[in-house]
Amino acid sequence: MIYSIIVPVYNRPDEVDELLDSLTRQAYSDFEVIIVEDGSAVPCKEVCDRYADRLDLHYFPKQNSGPGQSRNYGAERAKGDYLLILDSDVVLPEGYLSAVDRELTANPCDAFGGADASHPSFTDVQKAISYSMTSFFTTGGIRGGKKKLDRFYPRSYNMGIRRDVYRKLGGFSKMRFGEDIDFSYRIVEAGYSCRLFPEAWVWHKRRTDLKKFFRQVYNSGIARINLEKRHPGTMKLVHLLPMVFTVGVTGLILISMAGRLLMHYDDVHRWYWLCAAPWLPILLYSLIIFIDSSIQNKSVKIGLVSIAAAFTQLMGYGFGFLEAWWKRCVCRKDEFQAFEKTFYK
Repeated sequence: MIYSIIVPVYNRPDEVDELLDSLTRQAYSDFEVIIVEDGSAVPCKEVCDRYADRLDLHYFPKQNSGPGQSRNYGAERAKGDYLLILDSDVVLPEGYLSAVDRELTANPCDAFGGADASHPSFTDVQKAISYSMTSFFTTGGIRGGKKKLDRFYPRSYNMGIRRDVYRKLGGFSKMRFGEDIDFSYRIVEAGYSCRLFPEAWVWHKRRTDLKKFFRQVYNSGIARINLEKRHPGTMKLVHLLPMVFTVGVTGLILISMAGRLLMHYDDVHRWYWLCAAPWLPILLYSLIIFIDSSIQNKSVKIGLVSIAAAFTQLMGYGFGFLEAWWKRCVCRKDEFQAFEKTFYK
């Protein structure tokens, strides 16, 4: 057997159903599927049972330990030469496995990954979140799936690695967030080859509402500081931009509030500019997001929702980054002390 697909699951039976259905439609068929139920209150065993006669499917329930440790649990039981790590909220196009196999046949490597995209059936909020995560105006386009000039670091929603390399490196760490980037860094630091497979992309649902999305990107901001502590020198300018954006927007709002306060106690016309001017760059940025997303998604509604998604993405990440910077760099706490309740059990 060549490929073992490993999927950790936590309370997402409906998503697993869609993923497994997409796996039954693959043009390439030499693979097994390992579903690891990570202590879910709403298990997906019944869903898996419905696909038992159509897929080489193995279902393993276990106590909750987080996605990284659940992937390790599945990897220990895998038989394939390559491990394909997927999140439960992805759906595969019919040619996904064929694209992976073509790439490995033409140019073998130790580890690899692909991009993600939004499906036409996704909700407007999901499409707006997908835009905010991949747009040049939010993340610099670093997650858009294009070939990079520097090294490529795959993410756990779409990651592949040779099984022997996975075991030599010990798999994923106990980090609750950012564990996939940590693993990718360790793959490259150990001297193994890792590259992007442009045609091996997946549909990725991401979060279903902005509140959940904020929590996700907030934790990603925290993880970035922890990753820099584990892998010094890996933080790039693009990782600092959400923090700068967050500080800038917060500062502009505070200036506007000060102007409004002065208008209340002093001549209104004298301080009007101080109240209004700080909103101009915020409105300009919102207009750019609205126009670009509306054109890309062919929807004015998604363009409007993308404004909220972009601010959620940048400021959620920025606030998480700032909290982690304060606790890890100023207060000198280690990652277990600083975020034990959030990241570790």
